[in-house]
Amino acid sequence: MSKAQEIQDAAQEALNSDEVLKETVEALAGSSRRSRQQAASVLAQIAKQEPRKIAPFGGDLVDALNRPESQTRWEALDALTSIVPYDSRVCDKAIPGAETALFDEDSGPVRLAAMRFLCTLGATTENRSEKTWPLIEEGIRCYHGDLEFQDMLLAVLDYSSGKLSANVKSSLADRMRFDAENSRGTLRKRAQAILENVSA
Repeated sequence: MSKAQEIQDAAQEALNSDEVLKETVEALAGSSRRSRQQAASVLAQIAKQEPRKIAPFGGDLVDALNRPESQTRWEALDALTSIVPYDSRVCDKAIPGAETALFDEDSGPVRLAAMRFLCTLGATTENRSEKTWPLIEEGIRCYHGDLEFQDMLLAVLDYSSGKLSANVKSSLADRMRFDAENSRGTLRKRAQAILENVSA
């Protein structure tokens, strides 16, 4: 059985049993690194399928951002991103952990997951856009040209069509103008689309 199938089966089992789901959440805080990673993968999978089921455990996912291993953190961030529409207040508590993850020097997937989370949360209200923008802007500056930058820009593109404050729209336009005018290919297209969103 492939690892992906194993995670899918475990997620289905947890969806069918509240007891198994609770045990999976508890494993996030366990002493075994492997068990934590497995639990985070299963919860991220459930969050993709039925985010409402995971929403009550937002606090546990926020706590999981303090684990040392990269995979647990990026899977927890992915799960948190999925539950933003259902419990954005608990997601607010994940901002410090997401900030640490965004500047993780060792893991591209952790950085990308953090950017996706911050953009998703930041797009929900003008106030959150103000709170997350300094981190998002620094991420854009730091990782420009990195392997995961194109995927980060997709998250920024979604953010740009959210409920941003006038101040954030203006700053985002300033940040993307150079790429919109001087870059080529996909980068140019995405930068131009972001500019269009914040100028509309």
